[in-house]
Amino acid sequence: MPQTVFRTEDLSKVYDTGEIKVHALAGVDLELYGGELSVLLGPSGSGKSTLLNILGGLDHASSGRVWFRDLELTDLGDRALTRYRRDHVGFVFQFYNLVPSLSARENVQLVTDVAPKPMRAEEALARVGLTHRLDHFPAELSGGEQQRVAIARAIAKQPEVLLCDEPTGALDSKTGVAVLEVLRQINDDLGTTTVVITHNAGIRAMAHRVINFADGKIAGVEVNESRLAPHEISW
Repeated sequence: MPQTVFRTEDLSKVYDTGEIKVHALAGVDLELYGGELSVLLGPSGSGKSTLLNILGGLDHASSGRVWFRDLELTDLGDRALTRYRRDHVGFVFQFYNLVPSLSARENVQLVTDVAPKPMRAEEALARVGLTHRLDHFPAELSGGEQQRVAIARAIAKQPEVLLCDEPTGALDSKTGVAVLEVLRQINDDLGTTTVVITHNAGIRAMAHRVINFADGKIAGVEVNESRLAPHEISW
């Protein structure tokens, strides 16, 4: 049986704007498994990013419970969540968040300098096909290359989980496929539990499982018996 990495129980998140309460999550029960590449699929505002932020320790639930393995994240304070993120989680966002004044190698080293058991920055960049770009600055890289640097930075600390929020959202389809190939290869080679948020239904074909979201709830779960390679995906 696959090992459960994340588990949520009746997880809810309410944003109180003063005049109106927005129910971003409305009682989510979910399990995500070790070594799995899962896609959280749904339109904007369906609760995908809110769930990802709670799983990654970037936000707190309003009610319900969430575990990472045997560690309950629900009531952890900011310092404990910082340790959790540092030791276990890699993040990839739609926008690359690279430091403009640092080279690709130096951007990755920002993580390797604080992680407990990092891989070398050069190895992380080699895994995303950027050995020839080690000393280039973000302004000298294409959008796809910048996203691959961001992925290298995320995997350099050898996290157990990789959480990706619309990683191809700012890219054209050809470049997006190249980025998805990298994520798929990392999942296959390193066994990193990988969660990809998207509203692009075509990306579902590369996942082990697809969790469909609507109105802050899980609308259905699909098990993918025949995963496609990203270059076979129809965008």
